[in-house]
Amino acid sequence: MKKILIVTDAWEPQVNGVVRTLKMTRRELELMGHQVEFLSPLQFRSFPCPTYPEISLAFTTQRNVAKHIDAYAPDCLHIATEGPLGWLARNIAVERGWAFTTAYHSRFPEYLHARFRFPTRISYAFLRKFHNAARFNLTPTPSIVEDLRQRGFANPRLWTRGVDFEMFRPDGPKIERGEGPIFLHVGRLAVEKQVDEFLKLDLPGEKWVAGDGPERERLHKQYPNVRWFGVLDGASLASLYRSADVFVFTSITDTFGLVMLESMACGTPVAAFPVAGPIDVVKPPQAGILDKDLRSACMAALSVPREGVLAHAATFNWTLASQQLLAALQPIQGNKITSSALTTELSKQSSGS
Repeated sequence: MKKILIVTDAWEPQVNGVVRTLKMTRRELELMGHQVEFLSPLQFRSFPCPTYPEISLAFTTQRNVAKHIDAYAPDCLHIATEGPLGWLARNIAVERGWAFTTAYHSRFPEYLHARFRFPTRISYAFLRKFHNAARFNLTPTPSIVEDLRQRGFANPRLWTRGVDFEMFRPDGPKIERGEGPIFLHVGRLAVEKQVDEFLKLDLPGEKWVAGDGPERERLHKQYPNVRWFGVLDGASLASLYRSADVFVFTSITDTFGLVMLESMACGTPVAAFPVAGPIDVVKPPQAGILDKDLRSACMAALSVPREGVLAHAATFNWTLASQQLLAALQPIQGNKITSSALTTELSKQSSGS
């Protein structure tokens, strides 16, 4: 049994692929007999992320983070995000000579460029410094592994994803709909997600969108004929997926796109651009259509048999994904503070010595 500490800046109440991935991974690792603890902004004072106020960032010190780590005394340390907590945990591990792993969940250089035109070469240099200190940098698709390797990241390694087939399945409640085809988008309403690429298309039937974000007000005003669902829980989201005819994925910056896999698990084919993420997740034509012309992809996806979509979705599972993470985790190599040493250290700190 391993005591695993996962440090993450992304956590509840956020609803996104990183949080879902970490929750499902904890479930699987605990079923295998391991102990998993999270260090997240919930344990510290926090402040809203600029331009993303619903995301809370921890406001703390390296010393305080070290206290939390030492109190748990993990066997393995995994740093899931490159935010304030991630950097503080990384610096602690480097100073102590600990082996650890990191994860590359999001293509932040492309996000920053899309939002602020910030040069990607600077962002990638920053991320290389973060991840190259780790024994392995885990990322979800072979395309992203190769991309990171080409960009000078030292040890990229595959950590794929799964889907909760108990929640996302083809049978179950559906949402009332009209006769025409339903094209669905689920995701954050933000500029880097390129939701406009879907909403501006001339498509038959209806367009449905679930999600929230900084672009919500503009998109609602600009596209009044779209059916908006906001943020949904898992069961409601599953009903939405299985009610649609095609799931439209517009991002070109996601490393995976967990929503595509959730849709496929409900039998709904995907239409997307032929970029990293969809290339590895959809693998057309069995589960969907990829095309630089997104409208062509949408129309062609209407003819994709749902049975093939379900068969492809079944090739992904959280047990396999969690075993990949487990195999990559590194022992901290005996540098943990023992409980007696920790008691002494905390006593010194409390006495001010």
